[in-house]
Amino acid sequence: MSGKKYHRAFGVYGICVEDGKLLVINKNGGPYVNRYDLPGGSLEGDESLSDALKREFLEETGLEIEIEENIGVIDFKLPWLWRGYTDVHHIAVFYSVKKISGELSVPEQFDGQDSLGALWVSENDVSLEKASPLVLKAVEWLRTNELGIEANIYEEWNVLK
Repeated sequence: MSGKKYHRAFGVYGICVEDGKLLVINKNGGPYVNRYDLPGGSLEGDESLSDALKREFLEETGLEIEIEENIGVIDFKLPWLWRGYTDVHHIAVFYSVKKISGELSVPEQFDGQDSLGALWVSENDVSLEKASPLVLKAVEWLRTNELGIEANIYEEWNVLK
């Protein structure tokens, strides 16, 4: 054993593109705090994947979406010291989505809300210093149409305070 203790996180995330720009949120918590992240998150109660994605999108961005396609599943591993864990193993289901109504709005802040608001970014705005692994993977997918199979492993990860 490596001596690592993994927190396993599972979530659904949407890739929404308009005019060549990707919709991201300003992340307010977790290992990706103070970076761009994809709108989405974990399931509540008896939610289906698609219901969770639509709810998270509305909560985090103010937009109602239509889900176009299940792109696939990808996972990320990175160090994160939290509640006795040393690392996080983040499993993410990616969907391509399109906006059907609403305007970008500053989300209501409540316990568990981890979006400070959404914005459109271009590929040039996205870097390892400014974006979560999910956003980096989304940009890669937009360029190549491939998610890949192997986990994306970050041996070092700087949690921004």
